[in-house]
Amino acid sequence: MNTILVVDDEYLIADILGFALEDAGFLVLKASNGTSALEALRDRQVDLVITDYMMPRQNGEELAQAIRNDVRLVHLPVVLMSGAQAGRGRDSPMLFAAVFDKPFDIDRMIAKVRELLGT
Repeated sequence: MNTILVVDDEYLIADILGFALEDAGFLVLKASNGTSALEALRDRQVDLVITDYMMPRQNGEELAQAIRNDVRLVHLPVVLMSGAQAGRGRDSPMLFAAVFDKPFDIDRMIAKVRELLGT
């Protein structure tokens, strides 16, 4: 079973996305900011990260950059979901495997996750 880390400071969005991913057969971990996400990545094997852009302590772009700078995580797919900052994610294809505008279609998100994981 693939493990997905959902990173968003809006708990309702993280919960809704988490429940949908669990219903699709994935194990879901959650973090509320980039700093907490990096701690989770040190402690657990994760197959894909879905992150918001605008968060306290460390935003989604900073999180993705930290992942790309870590030799153990460099190939970890990172999906960005953002309302106002999705364009910045599209300008950084080396950081993000996919970018979704909020609000996003959960079925499309799950289809992209499956595609990225080859499931």
